[in-house]
Amino acid sequence: MTRIDPEFVAAAEAAADVAGQVIRPLFRSALLVEAKGDASPVTEADRGAELAMRELLRRRFPDHGLWGEEYGPERAEAEWLWVLDPIDGTRAFVTGRPLFGTLIGLLHRGRPVLGLIDQPGIGERWIGVAGEPTRFRSPLGGAARCRPCPAVGHAELSCTSPDMFEPADRPGFERLRAAARRVTWGGDCYAYGLLALGLVDVVAESTMKPWDWAALVPVVEGAGGRVTGWDGRPLTLESDGRVLAVGDPVLLPEAVGLLGG
Repeated sequence: MTRIDPEFVAAAEAAADVAGQVIRPLFRSALLVEAKGDASPVTEADRGAELAMRELLRRRFPDHGLWGEEYGPERAEAEWLWVLDPIDGTRAFVTGRPLFGTLIGLLHRGRPVLGLIDQPGIGERWIGVAGEPTRFRSPLGGAARCRPCPAVGHAELSCTSPDMFEPADRPGFERLRAAARRVTWGGDCYAYGLLALGLVDVVAESTMKPWDWAALVPVVEGAGGRVTGWDGRPLTLESDGRVLAVGDPVLLPEAVGLLGG
């Protein structure tokens, strides 16, 4: 297993800190919101936070690659690749909901080995490192540990929005939704943090980009869960954007079967 240099973890935390310094003053302020090509809102907070993170990481690791949602890839072929989403949940951000997050992932030869979920609006942070237990910090306390769940019928299912699914993906999700005990909507990356805290059992989403999931894999798996594609295979930069996370690995075959029919 690849050893993760503590300097990488320190840099991820520092990057989250500088992103938060950009984001917090703009939260619930009068923002100029533009429309990107996919019609999702983008603000000066997204761009400013990503630029701040890029500058810090570029300065500390000039031979590493960078790939962010707002400014695209830079040396994406590098052995170590930082994948950044300055504000995951921009719609929550621009409507004053504090459940948006900053995502910082580090891939080693395409494999997610370090992930950080930071909630700058509420002061919570998850840090996942391959081969280590996930760490969680919150003013409210708590520990990162997924809970046992014997079957999908007992599971709390979460998803950001039913509108995220392509038509071909909706039947599979509806089968999973019908089998689960309950479904809750919203949360973006926060749902995966809640799964790592043992409060949610399954998250299934689609149309996810690498910056949406790269940081989530080490966080969830370091808390005892699994993150894969809908086919149960590990996520890669070539994956199709369909993401499945389970807190109890025993759920994975059943969930994959429901999603795939």
